[in-house]
Amino acid sequence: MVAVAVGALLLTACGSDDSSTGVASPAATVDNQSAGEFSDADVTFAQGMIPHHQQAVEMAGYALAPEAGASAEIVALATAIQSAQDPEIAQMTAWLESWGQPVDMPGMEGMDDMEHMEHMASMEGMMSAEDMANLASLTGADFDTAWATMMIEHHEGAIAQGEAVKAAGSSPEALALADQIITTQQAEIDQMRELLGN
Repeated sequence: MVAVAVGALLLTACGSDDSSTGVASPAATVDNQSAGEFSDADVTFAQGMIPHHQQAVEMAGYALAPEAGASAEIVALATAIQSAQDPEIAQMTAWLESWGQPVDMPGMEGMDDMEHMEHMASMEGMMSAEDMANLASLTGADFDTAWATMMIEHHEGAIAQGEAVKAAGSSPEALALADQIITTQQAEIDQMRELLGN
């Protein structure tokens, strides 16, 4: 529901200005809520989870590429990950903008792609450039095994970030998203472990 409302907010921002009517739109209400109560922990959560999600979406793209020869189960998981995490990236970006906070984590401005990747690899669950290149080189059953193994580690990192914001955050929206991430990604971890025979 929040993701839909935030999507409406983004669409409204690109559309015409209805402020002359004097009637608060649902999008404006969401914007006011997003700009409300938040803490440093909420900002850190959103700034860290955006690139974390972006890498998961990139990994999902590898699985959806025909040349990977991924199994139907991996393709289904990758599709679900893209469908869930792309809107969450937009949602968290909108929060940071409404809070007047930078989308990039402090110290990451001006980094080139390789520096950015190396910095992000230090975040829990993030893959290195070498990991990603190795994954992209695999096909078939080897790809499936590597992808599931890496995505389990990646999801575990996201769950850790969710637990951290639940312990110290104050934004209702961030706390709700953390719960959603923990629930969804734990279920996907369980599914991937079953595929791996763990």
